[in-house]
Amino acid sequence: MNSMKPEIKPAGDSALLISFGEVIDERINARVHAIAREIEDASFEWLVEVVPAYSSLLVVYDPLKATYAEVEASIKPLLNAKAGGFEGRLVEVPVVYGGRYGPDIEFVAEHNGLTIDDVIEIHSRPVYRVYFLGFLPGFAYLGGMDERIAAPRLERPRLKVPAGSVGIAGRQTGIYPLESPGGWRLIGRTPLRLFNPAKEPPTLLQPGDRVKFVPIEESEFRELYEKEWGEGVD
Repeated sequence: MNSMKPEIKPAGDSALLISFGEVIDERINARVHAIAREIEDASFEWLVEVVPAYSSLLVVYDPLKATYAEVEASIKPLLNAKAGGFEGRLVEVPVVYGGRYGPDIEFVAEHNGLTIDDVIEIHSRPVYRVYFLGFLPGFAYLGGMDERIAAPRLERPRLKVPAGSVGIAGRQTGIYPLESPGGWRLIGRTPLRLFNPAKEPPTLLQPGDRVKFVPIEESEFRELYEKEWGEGVD
């Protein structure tokens, strides 16, 4: 299948999947989000939700209001949506790297033949793209990490990863929005609150946003954390 020509197929009895193949590509992800916006803007009566991923889009519909064939026919004219014209926000994410906040940064450095300072510089240099949210509420899968700091997941995941932890898994980097188990290599932590159910929207980052990591010192981390969370860091 041509990666720029999507395939439509059923996904259960009340959804369909628009797929560009199994790839991680910024152009394709931009197409995914452009199509998602077109579908949402059309305000179809049968639409329940759209769920974008790296190179696919799940469209959930109400089977009492439309058949699969009707949904597919409605969507097909929207598949040529242009990816241009939309650029998400640029969100700066302060991060304290290493130490108790990034216990795996030494491993990442040694694994790649680098120093810890190299890892920090390489990780904080790019502007990352939020490809999609998943795994946990507000967990942003970020594209654009330099392969020089790629590292394997932990063989045995941690039972508790603090909220705000910044990790690496393979060629991906991401931020844990909530305290949870996890197997990513932790290299730092942000004081920002990525998921807050009291806010609308509850997630700080949205698909299509751009993220720039900004290294900070521990003293600044503690100060920002207290302002953001209303309590001292544990």
